[in-house]
Amino acid sequence: MRYKRGRMAWIPMAVGLLLLVTIGGCAVIRIRAESQGTVLHFGMIAGSYWGVPTGNCYEVIDAAIRRFEEKHPGVRVEYTSGILKEDYPEWLSEQILLGKEPDVFMIPEGELDILASLGILKRLEPLIQKDESFESEAYYQGAYRYGNIRDAQYALPYESVPTLMFVNKTLLDQEGIAMPGEVWTWDDFLSLCSQVTRDTDGDGVTDQFGCFDYGWQEAVASNGVSLFEKDGTLCYFADSRVDAAIRFIRELNRINGGYTVTAREFDQGKVAFRPFAFSEYRTYKPYPWRIKKYSDFEWDCVRLPAGPDGKGQSRLDTLLMGISSRSRQEHLAWEFLKELCYEEETQIHLLEVSQGMPALRRAVESPLLKQVLGNDIPGSGNMDVDIIRQVMEEAVETPGFRQYPTVISQADSVIQGIISGEISIDTGLLKLQREINGVLRQ
Repeated sequence: MRYKRGRMAWIPMAVGLLLLVTIGGCAVIRIRAESQGTVLHFGMIAGSYWGVPTGNCYEVIDAAIRRFEEKHPGVRVEYTSGILKEDYPEWLSEQILLGKEPDVFMIPEGELDILASLGILKRLEPLIQKDESFESEAYYQGAYRYGNIRDAQYALPYESVPTLMFVNKTLLDQEGIAMPGEVWTWDDFLSLCSQVTRDTDGDGVTDQFGCFDYGWQEAVASNGVSLFEKDGTLCYFADSRVDAAIRFIRELNRINGGYTVTAREFDQGKVAFRPFAFSEYRTYKPYPWRIKKYSDFEWDCVRLPAGPDGKGQSRLDTLLMGISSRSRQEHLAWEFLKELCYEEETQIHLLEVSQGMPALRRAVESPLLKQVLGNDIPGSGNMDVDIIRQVMEEAVETPGFRQYPTVISQADSVIQGIISGEISIDTGLLKLQREINGVLRQ
C-alpha cells in the first residue's frame, strides 16, 4: 500500500484524532509487558530525510538501540522498517487513529504544531526539569527551538541542515576573483555577481551569471530580522530590514538584465553562487557523487553574505523526535529519546555517516568534525570547520506554527510582485503585514 504525502493527510482526521486522544486516553497503549520484557516502539523514516543519496539509514539507529538495550536489560526496542519520507506522515496518522502510535517517533516536517495541538505529543518540560543530567544549552539553540511551540518544548532535535552558499571556484578562478572571505556583505555579493555576469563567447547573449536561487527569504534571514513571532501571532513584513532585503534582491536581479537563471546553468558551471543545504555539500562534494552531479567545475561553500543589520545568518532545517502522550513507559521513552538526541556517541555517529549535522553542540565542536569532513572531501577542498560551527550557532529556525506554510506562500506571491515592480514596495509590505496578521488572528 502506498501512503499519501504530507500535511493535508491530517485535515480530515483532525477531529477523529482529537476524540481519540481526549476520550480514549490511555485505554489503548503500544508498550506492553511480555515474557521477553517491555517493548518500546520507535517510528522512523527510511532513507535520507534530506532528499539526497544515503547508505545504511538504519546504522545510527540500530547502534543506539543496542546501547540502550544494554543499559536497560529486559527492554526491547522495535521499529517498522522501509517507511519512506513521503509515506511516513500518512503511516503515522493511521497509527495514531488506531491508538498504536510509537512511543518515540520522528516528527514529519511541518507537523509539530498540529501534533502538539491535538495532544499527541507529550510536553517535555516536566521530564527535563526532573532530569539533572539534561541541559538544553547543550544544543545549538536554533535547532533546540525548532521543537518549541508557544513556549512549550514538545520535541528534541536529532539532526540539522543549515543553508550555505555554494561557490563555483573554477568560475571565480577563470575571472581572476578570490573566494569570498569569512565575513562578506551584500555589497560584496553584488560586486562579485556584476563582475562574473557577462557574455563569454561574444555572441551578444549573456551566458555566465552571478547567482541562482538566492531569494528574498535568504536575504531577510541574513539581515537579522524574524518575520514572525515564535507563536505565530504577529508578523513583521513592514520592518525596515525586510524592505532593505527586498530592495537588495531587486538590485541583484537587475544584474541579469531580466534573464531568469535556472538550475541547468548552475549544474553546467555557468553560475558563480547558489544557496544550498549542507546535506547537498556533504553528499556531492566527494567522489564519486561529485562526478554524477557537478562534474565540470570545482566548488566549495561559505556562509551567506551579511546584510547591513545582520551577520549572514541562514535558515536551519531540523529533524525532530518526540514522545507519544499515551506512552505508558514515560521514563523509558525519555531515556531512549535522549539516547538518540542527547547522547554524544549517537550524535557523533551521525557526524560520521549522515549528510546532516548533529544538533548537539559538543558533537559538532569535537575534533572529529575536521577529520570527517577531511575524509569526505580529499585534496584542497577541505571546508573550514569554523564556518560550520558559526553557521550552526547563528542559524535561524524555520517557523513551525500551523499557518506558516499558508501565510509564507501568500507572502511569497506578493513579494514576487514587489520584486518585479508590479506592486509598490512601500505600500505593498505594509498591506501584506496587515493581511497576514489578519490571517494569524483567525
